[in-house]
Parts: sequence; structure tokens; C-alpha cells
Amino acid sequence: MTNQRNLLIALILGAIAVFGSFAVAASGIETQATFWALVPPIVAITLALITKEVFPSLFTGIFVGAVLASGGSFTTTMDHIINEGLIQAVSGTAGIFLFLVFLGMLVALINKSGGTRAFGEWAAQHITSRRGAQFATFLLGILIFIDDYFNCLTVGSVMKPVTDRFKISRAKLAYIIDATAAPICMIAPISSWAAAVSGYAEGTGMSGITMFVRAIPYNFYSILTLVFVITLIWKRDDYGLMLQYEEDALRGNDHSVLSNDEVEVEYTERASLFDLVIPIIVLIAISVLALVYVGGFFDPASEFSGDFIGAFGNTDATVALPWGALITLIFTIAYLIVRRVVDFGESMNCLTEGFNSMVAAIMILTMATALKNISNDLLGSADYVAGLMSHAAGGLQLFLPVVIFIVAALLAFATGTSWGTFGILIPIVVNMFSVDETIFFIGLSACLAGAVCGDHCSPISDTTIMSSAGAGCNHVVHVSTQLPYALTVAGISSVCYLLAGFIQSPAIPLIAGVVLIVGTLTILKRRGGEDELRNEL
Repeated sequence: MTNQRNLLIALILGAIAVFGSFAVAASGIETQATFWALVPPIVAITLALITKEVFPSLFTGIFVGAVLASGGSFTTTMDHIINEGLIQAVSGTAGIFLFLVFLGMLVALINKSGGTRAFGEWAAQHITSRRGAQFATFLLGILIFIDDYFNCLTVGSVMKPVTDRFKISRAKLAYIIDATAAPICMIAPISSWAAAVSGYAEGTGMSGITMFVRAIPYNFYSILTLVFVITLIWKRDDYGLMLQYEEDALRGNDHSVLSNDEVEVEYTERASLFDLVIPIIVLIAISVLALVYVGGFFDPASEFSGDFIGAFGNTDATVALPWGALITLIFTIAYLIVRRVVDFGESMNCLTEGFNSMVAAIMILTMATALKNISNDLLGSADYVAGLMSHAAGGLQLFLPVVIFIVAALLAFATGTSWGTFGILIPIVVNMFSVDETIFFIGLSACLAGAVCGDHCSPISDTTIMSSAGAGCNHVVHVSTQLPYALTVAGISSVCYLLAGFIQSPAIPLIAGVVLIVGTLTILKRRGGEDELRNEL
């Protein structure tokens, strides 16, 4: 009955949004760089959270945005949906699609070889508790700091057998993956995110890496997210919807698992732990080499020839990561055939299975990117929010860091892109502060942290989508279970930026943030109820 009521509410809201967008467009109201530019993502996110169905929700948001941008013309609306929306989304993210497909094929091969089963058996001897399995997932996420896409899919494929063995919900696995993807990349000097941020150092009088490193101590959201995950695992203080899914998983009924992720795979008894470890090591090594190669490290004509850090800052992850995944895929096919754990026919079947396993993630990513394109490029949502920040900052000089953090989080949430957010706001921050003052790095970090926070919360964020895919978790379930945790850390981070604006030192705000995390989790801990079951968490 509840599902039917939610569906009815969603249909009514969707109809209001569609017909309302036609009415606004026909009335001649200005929609470019106004609040109307935020309506499409708001519609998509609201419908997704109500219906738990991401595809129709995203398409409704795309359609509403196209109508508002077209002035009510049906043919122009369809042109926006197809050309500026879907086609541009596919062409703009083709490299990520390839990486998803190759990695899906690689995971299918490793599963077929029995490598994941062998790893699960090894882990069963060394990891003896639910807490240990979650910490192992967290540590692996910390170690894979090169790129968030790489992190999400690799950690998910490696740790699923382990977390399943200990009846940890896929929702919890997806959260741990997401919490160690963008946040760790944002405080790692050698990562694709550091490289992206470094590109905005022009006009600061310092190198991009120097600017990035000096901002790390003030990146409260990223740092406190890691502290939050450690505290959550150690104290076993899940709350909200996550607690419900964890209890269901303990009962053997995990409702957060994707239906196509529950297929049993037959494998040979000759499988070895190395059938998983060796391909993962090769993938990491080749991906790092590909990243610096694309950045010009091996090109004598490049200004970054022989300069590892410079080449990393000049790289393009959407080109380099498919390089690494394709070479690793070819190597793994040959390696497993030589090992005689799969034959050539089985390996070819795994390519199809791997592609099919990534279709849902590719569709979500395509539609989410199309929504971003229409909202940002055609309606100017980013310009509208950036303008709001400039006006707000003018009258709140003492509260600039927290204002920047909140505005960046809202912009990233609405647009689903952290890179696009700090690409818009960093130049504003550079012009707002003197770069030789501590407040500049606090403001810069607030911008970066807010971008990660909004990206973390947004259902249309590519990193959120990748985390769902990597964990084999229903995407809307991942968003709804993660949101209370992300908002908790966001609220605590806001307090830290408020303190930092006055103190201009990272130590006291960070200590305050850690104390607030422990205190908040203690307060939010569910009292009474199924104590015996809760103790197993």
C-alpha cells in the first residue's frame, strides 16, 4: 500500500512538474541562470527518493529541463534531450563507459576463475568479524587513492565476497566505498583529483601541488568523513535506514542487493588467491603508468617529460584508465587461459556477462550526465548558484568559509559534479582572498570540501553511481541510506569552518569535529529494541 501511495504521489508531482514547465516556458519567464535552472535536478532527485526508481525520475528531470530551455517548443525540447542531453552525455563520458565495461569484464573473468572465492576463503581465515570485514574494506579504499572511479569499482569487486560472508548489507558496503573514494582522493597529493585542482593555480603565484597540499589540513569534510567511518565501524552505531538494512542483512534478507548481482557463478577447483591478486596488482601498476603516459611523462617533446608529479597533474583520467583496464583485461585473459582455470570460450562469454553487469550503471550515468548538461549548459544553474555565493559573501565576511562550504555543497548536490563545482568556485575564491593569507587556504578547502560533500549526497553524482555499481547495491537504496551519514558529517564540518574562519588554524576545529562525531553517534544510537541483534552489528 505504501509503494502504491508513493507511486501515486510521484505521478502527481511528475505531472505537475511537466505541465508546470510548459506553463513557465510559454509565459516567457526568464529561466536562464535563475532558480528555474535548479528545478530539473530537484525534480529528478525528489522523484527518485519517493519512487525508488531512478530511470523515470532522471528522464522526468531531463524532460523538464529541456522544456524550460526550449521556451515550450516540442521540437526544440526533443532536440535538447537528444543532442545536448543524451548524445553529448555519451560522447563526453565515453572514456568512463569504456573503463566501466572493461572493469566489468575483468570482474566477470576473476569470478569465473574462482579468484573471488579463493580470496573469500583466505579472508575467512584472517578476517573473523563483521567489524574486521568493514575495516578491511575501509583500508583497501584508503590504499586505492589514485582515482575515485578506480576506487569504487575495484574495492567493490574485491570486497563483496568478504562482506557477503559476514552478512554486511550492500548498502553499508556502498557507503564505505563512497566514503573512501572522493574524500581520500581529495586529500591525496597524487590523485586525479589533486591534478584537477592543481589546474586552477594560475594567478596564485604558487604551483598547483603546493596550493593543493597547503589546503589539505582544512579539508574538514573529507577528513571527518574518514573519522566518521572509523568511529561508525568501531562503535557499531548505525542509525536511520542503514540500521534497517543491516538488520535485514543479518537475518539473511538483504533488500539492497541488485537483482542481477545475485547470480551464482560456476568456477574451477584449481582457483587460487593469485587469480585475483595478480590482475588487481597489474591493473594498479598499468593504470599509474597510463596516467603519467597520458600526462606526457614519456614524451620527450612534452614539458612534463620525466616529471612524474607534473605529468600526473597534466593527465586525463578518462583516457588513461581505459588504457589500464584494457591492457589488464587482455593480460588476465591470457593469464587465466595459461593457468587453465578458464578456456578461451569461457573467457569470451565473460566479456558479454561483464558488459551486461554494467548496463544499469551506464544508463544511470548517461541520464545523470544528460541532466547535468541541460541544467548547467542550457539553463546556467552553476552561474546562478555562483552568483548567490558572491552576493552572500559580500555581507558575511566573518563567515566566508562556512558560506563557501554550504554553497559549494548545494551546487554539487544540484549538478552532481564536484569537479564542475570547484571549477566554477575556485576562481571566485582566488579573487575573494589574498593568496598569501591563511584564510585563502581555508576558503579554498571549504570550496573543495563542499564540492565533495554535495557530490557525496547527490543521486546524480557519477561517484555515487559508481559506488552503487561497485557494491552491487540498488542505487536509490545507496543514496537514501548514505544521505543521513553525509548530512551528519556536513553539519559538523559547517561548525568546523565556522570556527576556522575566526581561529584560522586547523587543529582546534578538527579536534572539535572529532568530538562532535563521537558525541553525535552516541546520541543517535538507537536505544532499546533488538539488543541481541544490534550487538551483532
